[in-house]
Amino acid sequence: MRDLQPTGGKPPDQSADQPPNQSSDHRRRIPRTDDVLADPRLDAAMSALGRDTVKRCVVRAQDRARQGTIDVDAVTEDAVAALPAHATSLRRVVNATGVVVHTNIGRAPLSDAAVDAVRVAAGHTDVEYDLASGQRAGRGAGTLAALAGAVPAAESVHVVNNGAAALSLAATALAQGLEIVVSRGEMVEIGDGFRLPDLLSSTGAALREVGTTNRTSIDDYAAAVGPRTGFVLKVHPSNFVVRGFTSSVPVRELAGLGFPVVADIGSGLLRPDPELPDEPDAATTLRAGAALVTASGDKLLGGPQAGLVLGRAALVDRLRRHPLARALRVDKLTLAALEATLRGPAPPVSRALQQDTAGLHTRAWALAESLRSEGVPAETIETVGRVGGGGAPGVELPSRGVAVDAALAPMLRTGRPPVVGHVERARLVLDLRCVPPEQDDAVRNAVVAAAARREG
Repeated sequence: MRDLQPTGGKPPDQSADQPPNQSSDHRRRIPRTDDVLADPRLDAAMSALGRDTVKRCVVRAQDRARQGTIDVDAVTEDAVAALPAHATSLRRVVNATGVVVHTNIGRAPLSDAAVDAVRVAAGHTDVEYDLASGQRAGRGAGTLAALAGAVPAAESVHVVNNGAAALSLAATALAQGLEIVVSRGEMVEIGDGFRLPDLLSSTGAALREVGTTNRTSIDDYAAAVGPRTGFVLKVHPSNFVVRGFTSSVPVRELAGLGFPVVADIGSGLLRPDPELPDEPDAATTLRAGAALVTASGDKLLGGPQAGLVLGRAALVDRLRRHPLARALRVDKLTLAALEATLRGPAPPVSRALQQDTAGLHTRAWALAESLRSEGVPAETIETVGRVGGGGAPGVELPSRGVAVDAALAPMLRTGRPPVVGHVERARLVLDLRCVPPEQDDAVRNAVVAAAARREG
């Protein structure tokens, strides 16, 4: 029987000088995925992070070994080093910006009481269940009771998933197919291009604008209200200030027109705050005659993202029973965190607002001294913080911080933990107003590490 020979081409070179697969020898030494996952450190990480997340780190390390970026013997160590701290891609950030309610880094940080409440709510809870009777119960009754207790001037309260949702629900339930009368000077735009007129128009209500950008009178409103009026809207322009030749109409006067007044106070301040005398609060606004007040829960209230509705029982009930209310419903985690914020100790936002400059100076001086002892140039400086988050525009918060080389900013933002400050006059300013004292050492270590990375 004759040997079969391949046809249609030259057989591959099999010379002794070119052994086959020489270029892939190092690849054969790359450890198998299951062998790497068996390492105790990776095996333990799978319980916290999940097998898929850990496996991705292993596969990326193997790919780097194939490309020759790392040695094949370093695959396991590389995979361990790449493990994320948590299963979420979100990273906890140290807020050294001086902005108390910073929208881009999550607005209000939750209090320890709120965090504990979220842990309770993470499992099965009686969020909508009466344990005594074994029957279905009102959803989030404890949270609503806490909110009502915080603002006795409100006949009834309701909670939705954010401040814009609260106003949208009011417009849909009370003014769909009707008109909302609002001053031109209060047709605001907030962050990311979000415009109040667009939101209200999307509900099916028509806007009846009155007055001018800088001046609106009670006569302007009186000439506009009529049979097609759903309600009169009063909006606090929370992210800007108009000064000079201006006038606006307070809620008390608007309430005398005989139509419901819906006041969007924005920031979530429930009671008057002597530190922020010009910031409207829910209790005062309701006593002035507002039929409904809408606000956010994650700004000056210092709680989770939520939309608050407070006011007359009949109107709140209309909102609660509207079909849209279901789509805007908050989850059990939000209910738990909001209740703990209302019932518990002062949240971090309140503590940050009440910081005294003497204490901040002492901390800033100690931090700067410590950095200089590590060879990092630093100086204590006076700075100015802000409320932020669309609250108390124009209000300055005298503060203290540490100034370091602006070139450290990107290293600090990408470090562990990330530290976010602000650059001014070619210096990176780390304002301590929003940094809890127990994080001062973490800030120091982060700056030292960032300086070392830059030098390296």
